[in-house]
Order: sequence, then C-alpha cells, then structure tokens
Amino acid sequence: MEQKYSRILVGMDGSAESLKAFDEAVRIAKRNDAELILANVIEKRSFLAVNTYDTIAEEQHENGTKLLLQQFAKEALEEGLTDVRTLLEYGSPKVAMATKIPKQENVDLIVIGAIGISYIERVVVGSVAAYIVNHAKCNTLIVRK
Repeated sequence: MEQKYSRILVGMDGSAESLKAFDEAVRIAKRNDAELILANVIEKRSFLAVNTYDTIAEEQHENGTKLLLQQFAKEALEEGLTDVRTLLEYGSPKVAMATKIPKQENVDLIVIGAIGISYIERVVVGSVAAYIVNHAKCNTLIVRK
C-alpha cells in the first residue's frame, strides 16, 4: 500500500540540490493532494564577524531568502498545487528541519537535497541531510542532483 502524505516540508537554500528537491516535492504533493511547506533556516552565527554583528548582511540575506521562497511558492502554485506556504526560521538548519519544524507543522514527509552546503562546511559542521535522516520522526527523502 502506497504511503499517503498530507503535509510535505522541503528545504530550500537556493542550491542546485534544493531545486531538485523542490521539483520532487511538488510531484509528490500533486500525487497526494498535500500541503507543501517551503522552508529555509537562517543560522545567525553565519553573520558574526570578529566582534561585530553584521546586521546589514543579515537583512540582505533575509530579504533574498524571502524572495526565493516566494518565487518557488508561486512556481508550485503554477504547477497546480493549491496549498503552499513559506516558512523562514532562525537557528540551526539541521535541528530546525529535522525536529522543530516537522513537530510544529505536523509534517509527515521531509524532502531535501543531498548537498546544500559547501564541502568545508560539511566537514566542519556535518551533513544536514545525514542529521535529518537520523533525527526526524517522519519519513525523509534525500534527492540527488
């Protein structure tokens, strides 16, 4: 029996991998007549410079991220979905995508790209995808490029 999903969360960071994840999430949402939640999590620590908090860079990043999410929400609606939302959070991307957002939004499927950060960040911080697979309480789909 095929799994029926009602609320799908897709991580959007603008990478090629997240674009593939978006395409797959739209296909799954259409098949299941599911709500699609497009999410991005901004890590505040990425805006810390030496001893100064760069509010201008943070604001520009936030505005760009909101625009990215809005553009993809519009595209999802044009693809025939009727229930699409965007969500911008602050904190640890892997924790927010694996546990916080799925719990608060009652998500039953998380769709993410295989690689959404640079090689150096993966080595230092760890793979967001691996963390989500190991900590999420719902099904996860990792989409390769």
